[in-house]
Amino acid sequence: MGFYLRKSISVGPLRFNLSKSGIGVSAGVTGLRFGVGPLGNYVHMGRGGLYYRSTLPPSSSPRSPPAQPLSPIAPEIPSGTHAPLEEIESADVSQIVDTSSRELLDELSRKRAKMRLWPIVAIASIVVLGLGVSSSWPVWLLVIFALAGAAGTYAAHTRDALEKTVVLFYDFDPDMEAAYAQLHTAASQLANCAAAWHIEASGKVHDRKYHAGASDLVRRKNTSICKAEPPYVKTNVETVSVDVGRQTLHFFPDRVLIYDQNGVGAVGYQELRIEVNATRFIESEAVPRDAKVVDRTWKYVNKSGGPDKRFKDNKELPVCRYEEVTLSSQSGLNEILQLSRCGFGNGFAEAITSLGKKMPKEGASAAQAAYPCGPPALRDKAA
Repeated sequence: MGFYLRKSISVGPLRFNLSKSGIGVSAGVTGLRFGVGPLGNYVHMGRGGLYYRSTLPPSSSPRSPPAQPLSPIAPEIPSGTHAPLEEIESADVSQIVDTSSRELLDELSRKRAKMRLWPIVAIASIVVLGLGVSSSWPVWLLVIFALAGAAGTYAAHTRDALEKTVVLFYDFDPDMEAAYAQLHTAASQLANCAAAWHIEASGKVHDRKYHAGASDLVRRKNTSICKAEPPYVKTNVETVSVDVGRQTLHFFPDRVLIYDQNGVGAVGYQELRIEVNATRFIESEAVPRDAKVVDRTWKYVNKSGGPDKRFKDNKELPVCRYEEVTLSSQSGLNEILQLSRCGFGNGFAEAITSLGKKMPKEGASAAQAAYPCGPPALRDKAA
């Protein structure tokens, strides 16, 4: 014997309805029923072939928001994917001294340590004028004190300039003049690069897939290569200046002076080592206009070198061919410059090598070559 399955069950005024969507409950009389079902609340009315059905608005009780499609979650970058960045910097300038520059550096340090008088005179003049105004001094007296204060400040400033400045004169022979001109020409080519950086720190990469496939991470900062007057020195030649972080290099005809907040150091061209190398650099910033792009990679790479699709912000990065110039010495100079254009660093290295060959051999002072009268005359001319 077969069985049957009812689609609805009536219990008093309520009727329970079974459908493919679930179970609903309705109540009412013939021609008008109100119901609650899996698809919501509704009202159903009508007779004789004419019917009306409408879904009622939901109740004010809070409902769970509709489920949102899940988006891929980027994996976290684990710690230890690269070694800590180690600073690339020179030793303290007090240690960067060559024997031929000792007397010059002592003179520079002595003059640099002298106190400036003009700020004291200027402040004293302002205080006196303030007292005069508050005490209602005559206008003519205030004018006299103002002029005297201005004159005294100017005189003190002039005195400071003379007391704190070393004056250096160079007299070149034709070969030395040509070698120094070659240095300026090479430095101008470096300055014409669209971008130049000073490499401040570097660290080895342990897991390349999180660092665009790079073998090393570096921290760098834009630098300037230009002609500039060195502090506390007046000279009859132009000097090339290069900012290298906390220090500044000034290239003189016979040596490099290294300035920082603590003092002045020096390296002769015979002791200065310079290396020039081309390098492939994964550029995460704007590509300089004169840089050569030699390859492409991804911010996060997989084992095959393609993009790691687990990361949503995985953008393509250019690989540029840059040039690095390393300046070092046994006394502690250690600086790295990065240039956006290749080919100019070698000219700069050749110019420095040429200047080193023009310097006198060990046993003769480079200062004597630059100053025919010798170091004592240097001190006599120091203002």
